[in-house]
Amino acid sequence: VQLVESGGGLVQPGGSLRLSCAASGFTFSSYTMSWFRQAPGKERELVAAITSSGRSTNYADSVKGRFTISRDNFKKTVFLQMNSLKPEDTAVYYCNAAGRDGSSWGQGTQVTVSS
Repeated sequence: VQLVESGGGLVQPGGSLRLSCAASGFTFSSYTMSWFRQAPGKERELVAAITSSGRSTNYADSVKGRFTISRDNFKKTVFLQMNSLKPEDTAVYYCNAAGRDGSSWGQGTQVTVSS
């Protein structure tokens, strides 16, 4: 299983970023995919998740209405569109794949929201 995140960076408050997670080595379309984040000194937290079919999603209360998770099962990629970013969104964002065989993580991508 390999998960490679990209799209992080430095953005001003109110700006947008789109994270991508390219997957390989497993049956992507059978796995629930999620984005987590971990800020310095804090525990890793769930940001958003999407079911294998893409029909169902759920979000942390702190990002509802601002972030959107989506997936392309043909391209084996999951996305996180982040709008109206706030300084408190600053964290390392991790992609997670969860299925019958267990759970796997990507290496993470840094998102920094600062003026």
